[in-house]
Amino acid sequence: MIPSEIRYAKSGDVHVAYQTVGNGPVDLVLGSSGISQLEVMMEEPSLARLYSSIAEFARLVLFDKRGVGLSDRNVGIPTLEERMDDIRAILDAIGSQRAVLFGTMDGTPLSILYAASYPQKTVALILWGGQARSLWAPDYPWAKTRDEWERDILRDEDEWGSDPHIERMIATLAPSRTGDPVFKRWISRRIRYGASPAEGSALSRMNMQIDVRSALSALHVPTLVLYSPNSRAQSAEDAKFLATHIPGAQLQELRCPDHYFFLTPQGLEQAVKAMRQFIEGLGTLPEVDRVLTTVLFTDVVDSTRRASELGDRRWAQVMGRQLEFARNEVSRYRGTLVKTMGDGVLATFDGPTRAIRCALALKEQAKTDGLSLRAGLHTGECVLKGNDVQGIAVNIASRIADSADPGEILLSGTVRDLSFGCDVPLQPRGERTLRGVEGDWRIYSAGEPSNTGQGAGN
Repeated sequence: MIPSEIRYAKSGDVHVAYQTVGNGPVDLVLGSSGISQLEVMMEEPSLARLYSSIAEFARLVLFDKRGVGLSDRNVGIPTLEERMDDIRAILDAIGSQRAVLFGTMDGTPLSILYAASYPQKTVALILWGGQARSLWAPDYPWAKTRDEWERDILRDEDEWGSDPHIERMIATLAPSRTGDPVFKRWISRRIRYGASPAEGSALSRMNMQIDVRSALSALHVPTLVLYSPNSRAQSAEDAKFLATHIPGAQLQELRCPDHYFFLTPQGLEQAVKAMRQFIEGLGTLPEVDRVLTTVLFTDVVDSTRRASELGDRRWAQVMGRQLEFARNEVSRYRGTLVKTMGDGVLATFDGPTRAIRCALALKEQAKTDGLSLRAGLHTGECVLKGNDVQGIAVNIASRIADSADPGEILLSGTVRDLSFGCDVPLQPRGERTLRGVEGDWRIYSAGEPSNTGQGAGN
């Protein structure tokens, strides 16, 4: 199967390299994992066989994520929503309305968030070799500690592309190819052509911070989790955690000696058969009215007193100006203005970083009229009801806004977890109880962005 020529999709100001293989009835996006370079990837025969096998029942979509391979480099640390934007840009470029996402390794969190945020654009989700969280935690004890991550990152950066670095990769990802000079040369070319040492370290540090556990319960697309008990790159606990916490997910074990399952005929056959049967058995997909979204509540502090001071006519002018600005800013940051509530707004966004930036803009605009704005944000599952939005996530965002001091923007720990890479400083404010909501909630405050020149689409 001959792949298409490599093309570029424009995502904001970034060019993302992609290509397709095959013309099957369903589109399957292979979530770019680790360090890739589209031209070099095709040089490994076993990987080319995997692509050709998938292309027998799907149009396979491959890409180099931003900052890696043939895509634009030197783009800083991307947020997960920027990487989701890249997938959307690629699918728009090829005219795809809905796709299966195949998330592998560090492409797993991205695929999870995309499927939860855009279920109407997602046919199904297949996951292999990734984690919901990368760092050790008391409730995630099988992951590496921060010290272990840093040790490995510094060692890899120092030895980038050298024999010791490549041999460690092979021992972890493809032990059956130990001592194979041709395979070793391919891995080395892929790493050196795909990223510089500094770029590789930045990518690893980004991946280290990712935690999408809070998004798993909001997944409502058919999901298949594949894993191998022999893998040295993924704990079986990672796969079982995903399958347990994603509603209705199927867990299927593969018997293969390598994390790169495609290296052996047995592993390739098992994986492709499982994926094909899963996709062809999907049937008619129901319409989804529940999505993962970031909810923003704002209100003007002490509005009754300010209205009395200004008088009815002047107050109406001020609020009219503020609400018109809110409409424009919500639209600028790709949000939806659900409703206005006298002196505040309720809006939703498909990414937490955009919601944070919008809240900051609204706060600054309020200052121009001598007003103090407070805001609350939370990311969670919401139910779409016509032009309205409902769900516990809405209530949580409202309660967080209620607890904010004048001029303060507060957000839940979930927003913080899903907005890694955002250049807005987020300061911990401890745990709080929220009226009418069970449990204690980690709360953070949002300050001014460190790079205010970055565009709204970022």
